[in-house]
Amino acid sequence: MRRTLLSILSCILYLPLAASAATPAQLQARYQQEAEAAQPGFAASARRGERWFNQAYTHTPQLPSCTTCHTQQPMQPGRHAITGKVIKPLAPAANPERFGDPAKVEKWFGRNCREVVGRECSAAEKADLLAYLGEVR
Repeated sequence: MRRTLLSILSCILYLPLAASAATPAQLQARYQQEAEAAQPGFAASARRGERWFNQAYTHTPQLPSCTTCHTQQPMQPGRHAITGKVIKPLAPAANPERFGDPAKVEKWFGRNCREVVGRECSAAEKADLLAYLGEVR
């Protein structure tokens, strides 16, 4: 009886975690839908995502672009330019866990976009970036 109760409780506690799991393709599709609502006809572009990823911004001199910390090779680990903390590879092909938790993805997009770009990133930018990172091998 006690073992059965523990099993049931474990399943109940696990369900929210399983429901929040996602793949990069699922997240890209979600951002694609959001972008289409704002820009009818929008289609995510890996090429645009690559340009956006490599673009230099002027908001924070120590963090002028995504590549400052993530490197121009998303299959490779990076290093935070200010803290020196090692960052796991950004490309899902090298780091399958990278875009598996939508809440974490939003947290990091929010933080990194504000620090590097100086504003929230749009759904279109996120969709483009995920399209690019999905092609990186």
